[in-house]
Amino acid sequence: MSKRDYYEVLGVDKAASEDEIKKAFRKAAIKHHPDKQDGDEAKFKEVNEAYEVLKDKQKRQRYDQFGHAGVGGNSGGGGNPFEGFDFGGFGGQGAHFDFGDGGLGDIFGQFFGGGAQGSSRRARRGNDVETSIKLDFEDAVFGVEKKLSLDMIDECSHCHGERAEPGHSMKSCDTCKGSGQIPKVMNTMFGQIQQAVVCHTCDGRGKVPEMACSVCHGAGTQRRKQSITVKIPAGIDDGATIRLRERGEAVAGGAKGDLYVHIRVKAHKKFTREGDIILSEETISMVDAALGTEIEVETVDGKIRMKVPAGTQSGTDFKLSGHGVPHPGRETRGPHIVGILVETPTKLSKKQKELLEQFKSSKKRSLFS
Repeated sequence: MSKRDYYEVLGVDKAASEDEIKKAFRKAAIKHHPDKQDGDEAKFKEVNEAYEVLKDKQKRQRYDQFGHAGVGGNSGGGGNPFEGFDFGGFGGQGAHFDFGDGGLGDIFGQFFGGGAQGSSRRARRGNDVETSIKLDFEDAVFGVEKKLSLDMIDECSHCHGERAEPGHSMKSCDTCKGSGQIPKVMNTMFGQIQQAVVCHTCDGRGKVPEMACSVCHGAGTQRRKQSITVKIPAGIDDGATIRLRERGEAVAGGAKGDLYVHIRVKAHKKFTREGDIILSEETISMVDAALGTEIEVETVDGKIRMKVPAGTQSGTDFKLSGHGVPHPGRETRGPHIVGILVETPTKLSKKQKELLEQFKSSKKRSLFS
């Protein structure tokens, strides 16, 4: 299915300014936030994707010129077909592509210096694991520690990954005679090719248990519940991902995979966020706006008193410095912006109407007196 135009997603014109795009994104993100009762997760992700491109001048320029293909999209037509994919350096810790024994993977392995040993190395890294955490707005602002309980493949608690029953040793693999590789003949377009592939009996290790572990049956791993504490830094935003290296699933004789924790921040009933800025609104009467007043404002630090000077107009913003979101790695914080809405009364008593009429008349007389 083709992607929608990013400008259409945000509801702005192609000539929209950065401020217009930012305001449109904020409005759409609040409208579709999944944690709202009428939210829509698919549209929320679509809005975020559009904003990530249009807020960046270079990405926006490429998108205007080439469409989705210019920013790694899949709508076809031009662009780099591999843009957006992490190949992990052909066997690093990025994405792995398993073409199967005796297939293109083995041929590519020989051409790029991998072969059977390279395949064995890739097999000896545990799977990456993804999970998500929902945070309250305040926890995202100030940071928090969260405990996760995950059902994952971990090192066998009985043999500690050695695969052999404790007290028993490993012996040379009878299939590969300890080499970890066996010859295999393949029919290819170039004719028959013989190459060494990973031994299926010992998985390239060259050794097998003299007696397999009675708990993991020689696998070296077992699935069990694990408790992991994740430290959420102050100022983290919705959609961020924390990577915990080697906290994913285990594999016998190799390193653990990584754990990716995706952050979701619940919508707040009063506050919204824009970068390091917290925004909220307060309503005052037109009399208080005209004469000036002092109001109680709710912030993430608690309630504080704020002066509203006489003559304040509806839509005026007031900045409360240091009451916003902390800057990562620093002790400073952004501001809290309070927007003032002046309430116009819809029902007036007879006395109130007379007073407003007198005020109106006095203003007219002053113009010609």
